[in-house]
Amino acid sequence: MPSTLNLMPVPANIQPGTGQLVIDQLFTVAVGGAKDARLDRGVPRFLDELSRQTGMPLNNQLADSAKATLLIRCESGGRKVQELGEDESYTLEVSPARATLTAPNPLGLLHGLQTFLQLVEPTPAGFAVPVVTIKDEPRFAWRGLLIDVSRHFIPLAVLKRNLDGMAAVKMNVLHWHLSDDEGFRVESKRLPKLHELGSEGQYYTQAEIRDFLAYARDRGIRVVPEFDMPGHSRSWVAAYPELASLPGPYKAGRMANADTVMDPTRDGTYKFLDKFIGEMAALFPDAYFHIGGDEVNNKPWDSSPKIQEFIRARGMKNNRDLQAYFNQRLLKIVGKHGKIMMGWDEVLHPDLPKTVLVQSWRGQESLAAAARQGYRGLLSFGYYLDLMWPASRHYAVDPMAGAAASLSPEEAKRILGGEACMWAEYITPETIDSRVWPRLAAIGERFWSPQAVKDPGSMYQRLDEVSWRLGWLGLTHESNYVPMLRRLAGAEDIRALRILAEAVEPTKDYTRSEVFPQPPVKSVSLNRLVDAARPESAVAHRFAELVEKYIQSGYQDSAAEGQMRSWLVRWQGNHANLNPLLERSFLLAEDEPLSEDLATLATAGLQALDSIGRKQTLPEAWRTEQLAVVERAMKPRANLLVMVAPSIQKLIEATPRP
Repeated sequence: MPSTLNLMPVPANIQPGTGQLVIDQLFTVAVGGAKDARLDRGVPRFLDELSRQTGMPLNNQLADSAKATLLIRCESGGRKVQELGEDESYTLEVSPARATLTAPNPLGLLHGLQTFLQLVEPTPAGFAVPVVTIKDEPRFAWRGLLIDVSRHFIPLAVLKRNLDGMAAVKMNVLHWHLSDDEGFRVESKRLPKLHELGSEGQYYTQAEIRDFLAYARDRGIRVVPEFDMPGHSRSWVAAYPELASLPGPYKAGRMANADTVMDPTRDGTYKFLDKFIGEMAALFPDAYFHIGGDEVNNKPWDSSPKIQEFIRARGMKNNRDLQAYFNQRLLKIVGKHGKIMMGWDEVLHPDLPKTVLVQSWRGQESLAAAARQGYRGLLSFGYYLDLMWPASRHYAVDPMAGAAASLSPEEAKRILGGEACMWAEYITPETIDSRVWPRLAAIGERFWSPQAVKDPGSMYQRLDEVSWRLGWLGLTHESNYVPMLRRLAGAEDIRALRILAEAVEPTKDYTRSEVFPQPPVKSVSLNRLVDAARPESAVAHRFAELVEKYIQSGYQDSAAEGQMRSWLVRWQGNHANLNPLLERSFLLAEDEPLSEDLATLATAGLQALDSIGRKQTLPEAWRTEQLAVVERAMKPRANLLVMVAPSIQKLIEATPRP
């Protein structure tokens, strides 16, 4: 891919040309070929986005084909309900005089318009698009994002702007996790206690859902609902306790150690689920219906003599066989209502038909095993955004790598793609965008672009570009940052707080600690520095590059050394500048040790640079003391890590030894 094109995801084939197509206020669009309502709405939306991006008012009336700047042609209309595997390819040809975008299907045109928007840049001649020919198609048909709205309710306006972001990076499935222990989020007219007693008053009406589904369809995004069962079901049994394996009472909401499991031995359970799934199958048009099936707590089943007797009487070996029995009966219900059943890894069982789609959160080994047994699958392992991994770590995970790399061509076809996951234990409507974006764009590229596209340096360069472009869509991953820091500080001047915030990251891999709230408080406030801090520190990433560059130069790169010194001096004096805010705000009190350690580390880094530059040794006791600070800084405090510590450690270790 030419380095001058900041496209993400990288297209399948790019042929650069010479020259550019100028984009001015005379820019117009013409549409030919097959008619589709998504294009009727999509083209004006494209023009609105282009107008926002350039700051120029544009004519959103369609032009004559012979005169238009951009000619769009669709070969055939799309399906009434968007389907897995529809043709999403497109061809974009840009000359100095005009651009042509063609596709077999409206979905390809929607993707091509996003590529066109990414090509627009300011030039000396005005806004312009480079002359180029792009022939593009996705590597995987299923490119999804799971958003959990059960643990913390997410309003539809927030979800809609995330759909806009997904469309911008060519992702095509929203996996909507709508029920869990903490909340049941959909209005049910047949079983109204589900939303009345299981949601704490926070749910989506069916009218709102239909509007949301139409919004997603207009952007080429399928919506797959998930209703988790038989585990993760406290919000279900809070409303209908007869579903539970053990007597209640049960209550929805956030509370510790309150797992429950549905009773799979009762015929009444299946009658209830038949009624519910029938209603939801009519509401959600997509062919797939996700039943969860993960992390079933064995304790309620083990504690029920009735259930254990059922297992023995049926010749089952264990609870896993009981869950397979539940899934078999569920599969018939889901199929009866015209849907294809999906479930997490745990649904995989020799007794389960091959029509079930398996979503793997355990890893490529599990995914490959399912494919070898004849099941189609998706990979989510490696794409859990709530783990707070850097974009590069997600980017390095490939659905066809590891155990999947040795699959036969026929088995490999069963891997449909993957899904990133945004579980909602520690997100709110205010913070969700910063936890999803921009890292999701890197995962989206993994699902769309050829497997050979995997250079993290190029990825980060383009990710920075995509990140600020996403702000034009209303995403708040950047715009919410300063207001959140001002809340923490209780002041307008947040310079010192920002210096600390940009040197730290939230803890990784579910190591964040939380005290479950006690009544009458319903939830933990997510309003601390850990909630404002970005999952990946760009400052720490850049500082690490400088340190590496300096070391690789044999400690001779004076430009890198100068930039490092500038950062170290800033960090060294920052604690004194931040201290007044630390003392005045209860929200910042827990962050004082981090601020102190950042200053101490910066002093050590400056001393190390002096030692290296002058080739002078420092006492061994100094080294031991500073490395102890590094070790402390990389342990969670206030659920944060000082991410510049490992790079400063390299400088300390590079000092001449006695």
